[in-house]
Amino acid sequence: MFVRKTATRNNATNEPYFTFRLVTSERTGQQVRQITLLNLGRHFDLPQPDWPRLCARIDALLGGQTGMLVEPDDVETLAQRFAARLLAAQKHPTPLAAASKPPPAPELAQPAPPAPATAPTTSEPIYAEVDVASLQLTRPRAVGVEAAGLAAMDWLGINRLLTGLGFNGVQRDAVAGLLIGRMAAPGSERATWRWLREQSALGELLDADFEAMPPIRLYRTADLLVRHRDKIEAALFTTIQDLFALPVTVTLYDLTNTYFEGTAAGNPKAARGRSKEKRSDCPLVTLGLVLDSSGFVRRSRMFAGNAAEAGTLQDMLNGLATPDGAMIIMDAGIATAANVAWLQEHKYRYLVVSRERGRQFDPAQAIDTLTASDQTIRLQRVLSEDGAEVRLYCHSDGRETKETAITGRFVAGFEAGLAKLAAGLSKPRGQKKLADIQQRIGRLKERSRGIAQHYAITVTPDQTGQRATSISWTKTPVGGSMLTHPGVYCLRSNETTWDAATLWHTYTMLTDLEAVFRGLKSELGLRPVFHHTEDRTEGHLFITVLAYQLVQAIRRKLEAAGQTMSWTRLREILSVQRRVTATFLQRDGHTLHVRKATVAEPALRKIYDVMGLDASPGGIRKLTI
Repeated sequence: MFVRKTATRNNATNEPYFTFRLVTSERTGQQVRQITLLNLGRHFDLPQPDWPRLCARIDALLGGQTGMLVEPDDVETLAQRFAARLLAAQKHPTPLAAASKPPPAPELAQPAPPAPATAPTTSEPIYAEVDVASLQLTRPRAVGVEAAGLAAMDWLGINRLLTGLGFNGVQRDAVAGLLIGRMAAPGSERATWRWLREQSALGELLDADFEAMPPIRLYRTADLLVRHRDKIEAALFTTIQDLFALPVTVTLYDLTNTYFEGTAAGNPKAARGRSKEKRSDCPLVTLGLVLDSSGFVRRSRMFAGNAAEAGTLQDMLNGLATPDGAMIIMDAGIATAANVAWLQEHKYRYLVVSRERGRQFDPAQAIDTLTASDQTIRLQRVLSEDGAEVRLYCHSDGRETKETAITGRFVAGFEAGLAKLAAGLSKPRGQKKLADIQQRIGRLKERSRGIAQHYAITVTPDQTGQRATSISWTKTPVGGSMLTHPGVYCLRSNETTWDAATLWHTYTMLTDLEAVFRGLKSELGLRPVFHHTEDRTEGHLFITVLAYQLVQAIRRKLEAAGQTMSWTRLREILSVQRRVTATFLQRDGHTLHVRKATVAEPALRKIYDVMGLDASPGGIRKLTI
């Protein structure tokens, strides 16, 4: 076995370059021919003096030998990788019956395609006499999430879609690596690159050598995905509709933001704003999502971190080809008068959180309904005078308890501040100047979160008008506020034919969108962002959104069979399974290598059964040396 350096040319550009191959010699009669075992590519950068050591170490690994000397890290890493590729390239096992004579070198010039995940792994029994003490288990690689992710990609036709958009084979492999890496080990693209090289068996399932793939390939592939975002999202959602028979009757829209590690100086959309993760010390970027009622994404967009929510709606809904009469659900931050007027103009139905400030609720006209957790919600339905719109005033006991506690804390703080100012008037060194007292009362009002509106405060000056002699206050609650109507909120809709319970239960779908955002951030690595440029940041967000589509497809399939779990729990079950190589020394002096997946545990087998997958992803590969 030796390494050959061969001069060749690029067929497209006619540019000359060198490529490297791992070659072995075989004698047939009086002739000796050379067989290419592996194409090492043009970026094989091991120094030439180390080539013999590399070949010797590969021979030792294939022969099941431990090795007398400790090889340098670069030699050992390449030897482990190439030995694993030689084993993975076996299309058929080497017959063990021919053990009486040395077998010919395996013909590996054309790497074999990986066994499909659904392919049977049983075959005729093959027996061999081995030294049990010689057993070595090497190269463990995760395979469970990878098999499930590839199945979901197949259901959604992602490879066919990418092929139609002009992605070549290497780019399609990189897309699979990016998406499944985000599902299995959420992190940055560089973290995904390390995971593909060091922990995952995805390359075996795809017959792709991720260890030879430079990290820039993942970044450029992410750029390419963003370039085709609109076509990918439209085609993907059409496939999802057909696959799961989804009626497009309800559209959910909301925004969230995520923060950067670093200054993101090269990204004009990175801006300071109100962080939903309480990281307002960092630059932010905003992600907008349009979802259907089943939780699949129809459209996604990246906005500046300080983008006004209300200004994003029209951009997101334009071009969605939403059926006439589709229902749009959104919260108060987006439901401005201008946006509601735009929805009316374009014949959308809407169900939104009202932005009106005054609260009202009449218990005598309310009906009761139950939440999913059996809590009572009281609903008062009021039709407008012209009959074009309906208001739904809602009261929640749980929300009332929360808001009462909030206002109670602010009331106590405000009154304590006033009492402290009043007590200071009788102390020798207390503040007594009228202007300063009024200024401090103003600051108290500023910090009161609106509680000050419920108080009438009187400051009595002395005869000179320069000093205050007393401070008194009277609590006069303003009607229609949180203080007088805790636990009350209002929805508005132009769907006037629905009853109160139907309107409220439809609105609660918006909480599913919040669950999606939590999943994107906590389960799929949306946060934080480590990129410095706008394009790479957008690629990071879009990869997460596409990975979510795969996760949602898997969960939807499992839910139909009665298995309802979070992705975190599913990932825990799937991640246990590994592909390993078992190496034995045989009595006849040969070495037997068998690479296969560990036995699926019961919970994992149930998931595979529902998904229609074989419980041993990648099949069995055997090699006798």
